[in-house]
Amino acid sequence: MPTVTLTSKSPAQLSADALVVAVAQSDAGPQLLDADWLPSEVRTELISVASTLGVTGAVDEVRKLPTAGRIAAKVLVLTGVGPATAPDAETLRRAAGAATRELAGTQSVALALPAEDVAHLTAVAEGALLGAYSYTRYRDAEASAKAAPVASVEIVTPLVRDKAAKAAVARAEVVAAAVHATRDLVNAAPNDLYPAAFADLAKAAVKDAGRGSAVKITVLDDKALIAGGYGGLTGVGQGSARGPRLVKVAYSPSRPVAKVALVGKGITFDSGGISIKPAAGMDAMKSDMAGAAAVLHTVLAAAQLELPVAVTGWLCLAENMPSGTAQRPSDVITIRGGKTVEVLNTDAEGRLVMADGLVAAVEEKPDVVLDIATLTGAQMVALGTRVSAVMGSDDVRGEVVTAAEGAGELFWPMPLPADLRAGMKSKVADIANIGDRFGGMLSAGLFLQEFVGSTPWAHLDIAGPSFNEKGAHGYTPVGGTGVGVRTLLALIEARAGAR
Repeated sequence: MPTVTLTSKSPAQLSADALVVAVAQSDAGPQLLDADWLPSEVRTELISVASTLGVTGAVDEVRKLPTAGRIAAKVLVLTGVGPATAPDAETLRRAAGAATRELAGTQSVALALPAEDVAHLTAVAEGALLGAYSYTRYRDAEASAKAAPVASVEIVTPLVRDKAAKAAVARAEVVAAAVHATRDLVNAAPNDLYPAAFADLAKAAVKDAGRGSAVKITVLDDKALIAGGYGGLTGVGQGSARGPRLVKVAYSPSRPVAKVALVGKGITFDSGGISIKPAAGMDAMKSDMAGAAAVLHTVLAAAQLELPVAVTGWLCLAENMPSGTAQRPSDVITIRGGKTVEVLNTDAEGRLVMADGLVAAVEEKPDVVLDIATLTGAQMVALGTRVSAVMGSDDVRGEVVTAAEGAGELFWPMPLPADLRAGMKSKVADIANIGDRFGGMLSAGLFLQEFVGSTPWAHLDIAGPSFNEKGAHGYTPVGGTGVGVRTLLALIEARAGAR
């Protein structure tokens, strides 16, 4: 991840490999923002040849121009902010991210974007860091070098000596590191990232975090899960040669003002089991553990920021495979706590492992429990691939939406209609794992609600936004996106009174 520094020097004097400025759309053509420092002849020339160069100022548009020695930087980069001559924080976040993403392979980048207050400076720093990401684990050295993210970022701002600004940049570095680490896990190949391997990586991450006794990790293996009555995890995991795990990562500050539990779905590969998925698109099912990845790194980020909130993460890890030992449609399993579930579709497995995790989380009596999961294809049907859904207790659902808005993530509040519960009636068990075809995302939320009792709760369905199978945009790369980390962390900070 790049190093970030602040400067109040004139951008024209910065000898970076690339200097980024914002350009907005207007009826009169593209408009440079906060660029009075550019030599007048350069500004005039840029505007006169904008159409020839394809510069419009549209969102996600990034254009690189040689400076020919007229300023200290080697390349001038124009990043579009759309029709926003006074861009808001998220617009700046995306513009900065689009620029650093497009500048992969560049060593040093200076950002001369509107950053005159802490909110805008924070957005520029976060966007630049989030955009400076690449996943090269399986690439050769030459390809890795070409895709290497920007190494250093310098942000032009008058707030160089401002304590709040420095703290905001330090926080942005923690947040971006958590998002990057989440993306890395989601992008890993499933032959490398299976439940036991994920648990080992979680142990290593806790150790590397260096938070001493404040963070503890506990791993329950196959035998411990059976002994503990975790029928969802063992039922889903029994079809794989690589058994399930339940990982508990607990951050315990000395005097917590609140207690938050996070539960993450961690299906390291989802074939659908006996109810097998179509072959087309199955490769993306390596991302079915994105919720667990987000939970792990949210807990570690909360610890690194030393928030006065006790945060416990539950990673529900299993591999859903078809085999002679796999669970069958019509099997009945017993979730921890004793509720029985008739498994009518083995591809509705995420809610089964999450049920175990939710029961375990609620047993510790947190103030609130939040679960995050790539749970349903119905989420994408309803909201597409960039907007996540949130359901649950009205007040907690509202907290999530507010946190997401501040963090720059898109979460849309959805209902939990009581009438859909009848579709999950089972003839032989307490509940079936699927309901009616229509409203499938909401039925899944209602299923999870069965396992939280009276505990304030929200369910975040990130099925589409967690894994970008199309083109990169803004600070979002192709592949794992790390969605959810910023929202969860913002909510925890709000509970801490830190924001």
